[in-house]
Amino acid sequence: MTTAPSPTSGFSAFALEPFPEVRPGDDVASAINDVLSRTGTALLDGDVVVVASKVVSIAEKRYVDLADVIPSVEALDLSARTGKPAAVVQLILEHSTEHFLATERGPIIARHHLGHLLTSAGIDRAGDEGAWLLPVDPDASARALRDALVTHTGADIAVVIADSDGRADRRGATCISIGAAGVAPLRLTEHGGKRQEETFTDMIAAAAAIVLGQRGRGVPAAVLRGVGYVPSDVGVAEMLHHAPTTRAATPGKPSPSGV
Repeated sequence: MTTAPSPTSGFSAFALEPFPEVRPGDDVASAINDVLSRTGTALLDGDVVVVASKVVSIAEKRYVDLADVIPSVEALDLSARTGKPAAVVQLILEHSTEHFLATERGPIIARHHLGHLLTSAGIDRAGDEGAWLLPVDPDASARALRDALVTHTGADIAVVIADSDGRADRRGATCISIGAAGVAPLRLTEHGGKRQEETFTDMIAAAAAIVLGQRGRGVPAAVLRGVGYVPSDVGVAEMLHHAPTTRAATPGKPSPSGV
């Protein structure tokens, strides 16, 4: 669904900090509410809360112990070519439908089973011994978080789950949306008879990343205020070219095809 929201002439962004450390099984909405209470901050109607996907993955217990992962022959070959640990490469293969190398030495760009084209299939290292997988259903995670925040604050807000990601054509990382609730993922702009679809929730994620994307700062959530948008729960999956697929392989175990 492509819609045209009210124009945005300016907006503000601020981090929710200090943010408590999120542990497996924690309630992210409760953590956000705690920050709001301790800092005397109130969410307003129309605010967009942007949350880093990693804290959602941690809360949803998406951890994998790399010692339990058995690399396939393909994973071992890719590991030798890229220098990435074979167990991590195996997870990339298991959680993607296709992949390619941006350069001869990587990074590995893979199409995740959710439909997103991501560096390393969105696999996030957890030290030398583990890794965090993406949330099972980021749009559902965003809806649950939005509902909990609305219940607690009474404010009519939207939620975007953002993931840092590289691009095949350049160095460095940016930020994209992988889940959304309360905001249409696509925005339609028109001028002079020309119509343009824009990946609106990606723009929201990138704007929030200016606040969030400072490694080591420990701020996994931010608020954008003043952004005009059309409310919708269709989610980010609605704008993807590739629909989500069912992953056949057991985590950490090579599939029969070796992929």
